Amino acid sequence: MSVFEGLAPAGDAVLRIEVRDGVIVDVVRRATADADGIPLLLPGLVDVQVNGYAGWDVNADDVSPDTIVEITAALRAVGTTTWVPTVITAPEEKIVRALRAVRDAREKDPRVRDAIPCAHVEGPFISADDGAAGVHDRAWIRPLDADEVERWSQAGPVGIVTVSPHTADAADHIARIVRRGVVVSVGHTSADHRQIRAAVDAGATMATHLGNGIPTMLPRHPNPIWTLLDDDRVTVGLIADGHHLPDETLRAMMRAKGPGRAYLVSDLTALGGLPPGEYETPVGGRVSLSADLRLGHLGSDMLAGAAATLFDGFRRVARMPDVGLHRALEAAAATPARLTPAARPGLASLSPGSPADLLLVEPAELTIQQVIVGGERA
Repeated sequence: MSVFEGLAPAGDAVLRIEVRDGVIVDVVRRATADADGIPLLLPGLVDVQVNGYAGWDVNADDVSPDTIVEITAALRAVGTTTWVPTVITAPEEKIVRALRAVRDAREKDPRVRDAIPCAHVEGPFISADDGAAGVHDRAWIRPLDADEVERWSQAGPVGIVTVSPHTADAADHIARIVRRGVVVSVGHTSADHRQIRAAVDAGATMATHLGNGIPTMLPRHPNPIWTLLDDDRVTVGLIADGHHLPDETLRAMMRAKGPGRAYLVSDLTALGGLPPGEYETPVGGRVSLSADLRLGHLGSDMLAGAAATLFDGFRRVARMPDVGLHRALEAAAATPARLTPAARPGLASLSPGSPADLLLVEPAELTIQQVIVGGERA
């Protein structure tokens, strides 16, 4: 049995967590009058949108099970103990190849299986319009097709699919995808508010990085952002790297959705964790990574994914006025754990029966001191 101690997220008590066989078996709270030198004890973070990290790319032509294993280890070191590999717009055979790599990595390594509940396919059923398409390759954008999603599911563990519901038959395809147990997220879209509402009526329950992957010019009202913020059936993803959304926009969106209806994602690419400079990538072509972790497409003002980790975003949001650590942690751990298909029971909870994926964090600067995965120090 292993034992870990630290301040509760609220800072009002010290927690003593006992772990056996990778699972929390007991939690004891005790009051403390002096918290100096005691780290925060938090659940590991859950990221449902990761394209790559530390030079490893889910969307590379040579993606393999080893790619997935390496990303899992690299993310673990920066506080993301559960993640969802994200495959973007590409020919069907390339999407299938990436999904097979995820499947094989999960079968090869139990720790990878625990870290990856499913995969997320972001595209190719998105809008080709400027802004909405982002840096996705327009050559491979195609109409929404529930049959193709079924073929993907035979190759690997598809759990989430991002689509744009701008076509007349979108609602029918969404309903078929949802019936097969795959979560549909609305994103990279130029659909109008009626088409968005029809997609939600058909079963779409998430929104992919709200405020990004959308035309730069929109009607004041109605528009897809208002529609997705208004509908309580939809939980929205937000990129909190300081570049994809201004802080006031992110705060306003979180306030509008309320507790449990907004989650943070990194949208990390393979350039996360690498030195600043110019790079050639399969996602966006020639890109520039700056010292402040802005990842931009050279020759335009578009972003090309992200380089900041989910913990970076969590830290940023935790320091925002009127948000704080509790709400930031909910958005970076508990809410995405609840949304993610096939997530382990009790994931991102500090309670008996939950997976013992934990972070010890210095309270003042919110820096990671220790990562524990399955009750073992990573």
